Amino acid sequence: MTEDDKTQDQRLARAVLAGGRLRGLILELWQRTRLDWGFVSDRLSQVFRKETWLGSSERRFVAETLYGLVRHVRRVDAAIDAARRGASKPIRDEQRLIAYFVLEGAITIDDASRIDKTIDWRAVAGFDATIARDRDAVRRIAVGCSVPDWLAVRLVAEHGDRAEAIARALGERAPMTIRANRLKTTRDELAKSLAARGLTTTPTALAADGLVVTSRTNLFGLDEFRDGGFEAQDEGSQLLAELVGGARDTVVDLCAGAGGKTLALAALMGNRGRVIACDVDDAKLGELRKRARRAGVTTVEPLHLPEGGWPDALERRRDQVTRVLVDAPCSGVGSLRRNPEARWRMRESDIAGFAKTQHAITSRAAQLLAPGGRLIYATCTLLAAENQAVVEAVASERGLRVVPLADAWDGRAAATATADGRFFQVDPARHGTDGFFAAVLERPA
Repeated sequence: MTEDDKTQDQRLARAVLAGGRLRGLILELWQRTRLDWGFVSDRLSQVFRKETWLGSSERRFVAETLYGLVRHVRRVDAAIDAARRGASKPIRDEQRLIAYFVLEGAITIDDASRIDKTIDWRAVAGFDATIARDRDAVRRIAVGCSVPDWLAVRLVAEHGDRAEAIARALGERAPMTIRANRLKTTRDELAKSLAARGLTTTPTALAADGLVVTSRTNLFGLDEFRDGGFEAQDEGSQLLAELVGGARDTVVDLCAGAGGKTLALAALMGNRGRVIACDVDDAKLGELRKRARRAGVTTVEPLHLPEGGWPDALERRRDQVTRVLVDAPCSGVGSLRRNPEARWRMRESDIAGFAKTQHAITSRAAQLLAPGGRLIYATCTLLAAENQAVVEAVASERGLRVVPLADAWDGRAAATATADGRFFQVDPARHGTDGFFAAVLERPA
C-alpha cells in the first residue's frame, strides 16, 4: 500500500466514524456476511452492482474493510474484551469497526475515544503487543492471528516454530499474481506492455511465467487480458503446473475445475499433445472452454465426470497415461488469504471427510498410469492429514514410489521441498504464495 493509499484510507475511516451511507453499507455487509460466512467476493459484487454512488476509492475501502473484519474478527473481539470498562456486554458491531480501525492504524486513539468512552482504546491499540507476549503458542496464534483453536493446534503440531509466521501470513492480503500466456507473449513482453499503461510489476521468484502486479487496477478490463495474454494465477499454482511438466503427450487433469492449471499445462506443452480436463462440475468446464478460446489453447479436451462414475474415455486409457494431475478437493487452509471467511466455516471434523475423498480419487487415478508414469497429487492445504497421510496410503495401496522432489524436478526443488526432501510445499510466509502441497508418485516401469 502506498502512502497515498494510507492517507486516503485514514480519511475514509474518519468519514465512516462520522456516520452516513458508507458506514451503514459496511455494517450491513458485515452483518450479512456473519450470518453464514458466505463468500465475501459474492457479497461485494452484488452490492457494487447496486450501489452506483460508490467511487473506485470507496469500493476499494469497503472491500478491504470487510475482508479485514472477516480476517481479524477474533483478534478484534479479544482486544475489545481486554479493554472494556465496567460490566461486560455483547460487543456491538460499531465497536468492532472502530477497534479494527484502531488496530490497523487507520484512526487515532483520540478519534475512537470521542465516539465511545466505554472502552480503553489505548489498551486496544496495544493489544497486539500484549498477545505477542503470551507464552502459549496455540493461544497466541488462535487469538493474535484470528484462527479457530483447532487449526492453531494443528499448525503448531505440524509446523512447529514456523506455525505463527504461517498463520499470520494467511491473514494478510494476497498479492495479485498473473501468468503470462507463453502461447501469445512472454513474461518480459507482457511486463513492458503493462508498464506502458503505467502499471508496475515484478517477476515471480520461482514461477517461470509469473508477474506480481503491484499497481491497483482492473486487470480484467485490459486488452492484454481480453486477447488472452495472461491469466490471474497464484505463483504456487503456476509452480504445480510446472512440476507436472511440459512433456508433449497426454496429460489427465482429473480435478480441473475452471482450468487454471489445465491452461498452464497446455501452454507449457506448446499446444501439442493433449490435456484431458476432467471435473464433476459441468459449469466449471464450460468456463474452461471460454478461457481456452481466449488463450488460444487448442489441445484441451474437457470431460465431464458423472458423480461416482468413470467414463469410457478414461477407462480406455487405463495403464496408458504418462502424467496424471490430481489437484484434489481440500479444506483450502493454504488459500485463506483469498477466502478468509472459510476459516470460520470449516470444522475440524471436515478434515477426515476431505481425506477420505482425496484417497478415493487418487487411488482410482493411479489406475490410469502407464508403467513408469507419474501421478502428481496436489492440494491447497497445509495439513498433513490431507497431504502426506493420503500420499503414503495411496502409494502403499497401489504399489507406487514416492519420487523425491529433487529427482522429479529442477533446481527449484531446493527452495520448495519439505524438510525430508520428499514433497513440494510452499506457503505465504516463506514463499509469498498461497499454501500448496504436492507429491510425485511413480508406477514402477
